[in-house]
Amino acid sequence: MEEREELQLIYESKGLTEEADHLSRAVMSDERTALDTLSREELGIDPDQLGGSPWIAAITSFLLFAAGAIVPVVPFVFVTGSRAAVASIAAGGVALFAIGAAISLFTGRGTVWSESRQLLLGFAAAAATYAIGHVIGVAVTV
Repeated sequence: MEEREELQLIYESKGLTEEADHLSRAVMSDERTALDTLSREELGIDPDQLGGSPWIAAITSFLLFAAGAIVPVVPFVFVTGSRAAVASIAAGGVALFAIGAAISLFTGRGTVWSESRQLLLGFAAAAATYAIGHVIGVAVTV
C-alpha cells in the first residue's frame, strides 16, 4: 500500500493529479509492471539496461581471484630462496596497493586511505595465514 501511495505522489508531481490514483492502482495490480515502474520512477534505474548474467559474474570473479592469486607466486618462477620471498611480498604489496587505488574510484574515498587499507588488510590476511600454517605445522621451505 505504501509503495502505491508513493507512486501516486510521483505521478502527481509530474502533473497527473486526476489520473494518479487510478494509474498507481493499475500499475501495482501487476507484480512485474509494478517492479519495473517502481525501479524506473522511484530509483531511476532502467531494468532493461542492467543486463548481466550470474554465470558471467561467476566466471569473471573466478578469473580475477585467480589472477590475484598468481601475483605473489610469479617471483618464485624466476628466483629462489629469500629473494623470491621478498619479491613475492613486494609484488603482493604493489598489487594490493593498485587494488586499493581502483577501489577508491568506486567508493569515492581518498586514494591513499583506500590503498593503505587494502595493503593493511591484505598483509594481515597473509600474516594470519602464515600463523595458522605455523601452528598446525605446515611449512614451505624457501
